[in-house]
Amino acid sequence: MSMPADAFLHLDSVNFAYRALPVLRNLSWTWLAGEQWACVGPNGAGKTSLAGLLSRQLDWGSGELERGDLLAHGHCSYVCFEQQKSLCDRDRRLDDSEFRSDARDPGTTVAQAIGGRAGDEDRERWIARLGIGHILDRGLRFISTGEMRKTLLLRAILQNPELLILDSPLDGLDRASQQGMREILDQLLETPMHILLLARSLEDIPAGVSHLLVLDEGSVVAAGPRDEVLADPTVQSLMSPPALRFTELPAAAERPYQLAPNAPRLELRNVSVSYGDTRVLDGVNWTLGAGQHCNIAGPNGCGKTTLLSLVTGDNHKAYGQDITLFGRRRGSGESVWDIKQKFGQVDTQLHLNYSRGMAVLEVVVSGFFDSLGLYDDWGDKQLEVARSWLAALGLETLARAPFDTLSFGIQRMVLLARAMVKSPAILILDEPCLGLDRHHTRAILDAVDHIADDCDTQVVYVSHSVGEMPACINQWLEFVPVVGGFELKLREQS
Repeated sequence: MSMPADAFLHLDSVNFAYRALPVLRNLSWTWLAGEQWACVGPNGAGKTSLAGLLSRQLDWGSGELERGDLLAHGHCSYVCFEQQKSLCDRDRRLDDSEFRSDARDPGTTVAQAIGGRAGDEDRERWIARLGIGHILDRGLRFISTGEMRKTLLLRAILQNPELLILDSPLDGLDRASQQGMREILDQLLETPMHILLLARSLEDIPAGVSHLLVLDEGSVVAAGPRDEVLADPTVQSLMSPPALRFTELPAAAERPYQLAPNAPRLELRNVSVSYGDTRVLDGVNWTLGAGQHCNIAGPNGCGKTTLLSLVTGDNHKAYGQDITLFGRRRGSGESVWDIKQKFGQVDTQLHLNYSRGMAVLEVVVSGFFDSLGLYDDWGDKQLEVARSWLAALGLETLARAPFDTLSFGIQRMVLLARAMVKSPAILILDEPCLGLDRHHTRAILDAVDHIADDCDTQVVYVSHSVGEMPACINQWLEFVPVVGGFELKLREQS
C-alpha cells in the first residue's frame, strides 16, 4: 500500500521481534499531517517497541516505514525511562568522587543535560514553566524521578523536533506537577510539532489528542478518531480486564533474627540530611510501631527517597544520627547486611537495573541473597518457597519464562514475589505502580493488601499519585511544603 500524499507517517505490515519473540505483528497505520496521536494499550502491548522503531533506537524488522517529507532527516526526540537509566548509569561509571578533595562528583548537571545557552529566552521561559530553576546545578543522580522527567522533556523540546514521542509523561509526578504537565501537554499539542503520546490508561490522554492507536500484544486493535475508538467495546474490554486471582500465602520463611513483639520497628529522632548547601531533611521525627503500615507522601524532591535510604543502610549520612532500627541504634556495630536482611524492597530503579536473561524463578530466588542476579547456589527449600510465592500472586505458570520477555506490569509482580521470599520484617515499596497500567496497578495494590492481611510483614509505601494506596495503610507521613523547604506531618489511625 503506497503512502497517501498528505501522510506524516505510514507503516505497512510492520513486524518486529525481540529475542526471536514477536513484539509487533503485521502493524499497518497511517498518520496524516495535522493529526495528534496517542498510542494506548496495556503493559506489553508493543507501544515502546513502536516508539523505538520510529525514533531509530531499534533496528528495523520487516515491512515498510515511510516517514514523509517532514521526517526526511529523522528529526525525532523520544522521552522515556530508558533515557534516565542510560544517563545515570553513565555518570556512575565516570564517578571520580573518591579522588576529589571534597569527595563529591555531581556528574552531569541538569543544566548540562538540558543543553542550549544560558540566557536564551526560550530556554529560560521553559525552565521557569517547568519549575526546575532551583536544580540546574544538581547532578542527575541526585534529583527525583519527576524532576528527571521534566529535565528530559525540556531537552527534547529545545531540540525542536518534527516528531516528539512522550512515554507516559505523567508518571513520577506528584498531583501539582501532574496538573502542570497536563497544561504543558495541551500547549504542545496546539503547536505544529507532531506528538505521539504513549499511555497505559485512557484517562491519561489529553483532550488535544485527536486520534488513538490501540495495541495489544503487538497487533492493532483499533485506530482512528478519538471518539470512535473510545466507543469500541473491544477497546473498553481490553483496557478494563478482570482482576488477578491470589491464593493463600506460603508459610513464613525462617528468619535469622528475632523481633520484639510490640517494640517499634523504626525510630528516627531529629534527623537532618544535607548535600552541600542543600538541606534535604530537617529535624525528622518518625516512629513505625509494630503492626503499622505507613504511607510516605510528598511532592517531587521533598526527600522521600533520602528518608528510605537512611533506614535501609544505603545512606552513610545515617551515621551519627539518632536512628534506631529494630531496637538497635544505627552505627553500633551492625553491618549493612544485618540491616538489609530485614527489608524487602521494590522500586523503579531496581526494576530498571535488574539483570536480564534470567528465568522468573531465578529472579524470585535471588531475593534470598539481595542480589541483582543469581550468583549463589540455592537449595530445595528456597526453590519451594519461591514457587509458593509465584503461586500466591497468580504467577505460577511463568516460573520458567524469561524475565525480560514479560510485560512491565508482570515483571513488577515478579519483583514483589522476590522481595517477599525471605519474609522481610518490612516491605518497602517506592512508587511500585510507576510505569504500570491501571490493571497491574490494581493487582499490585491488591497483592500488598493480601500480604499485609495474612502475614506479619509491615508495609512502607511511597507514592504521590492520587488514589494509589493500599487499603492496609494506618499511618501517614506527609512532606508538606513550607517556606524554605518541607515540614513533616505524621497522622495515625485512631
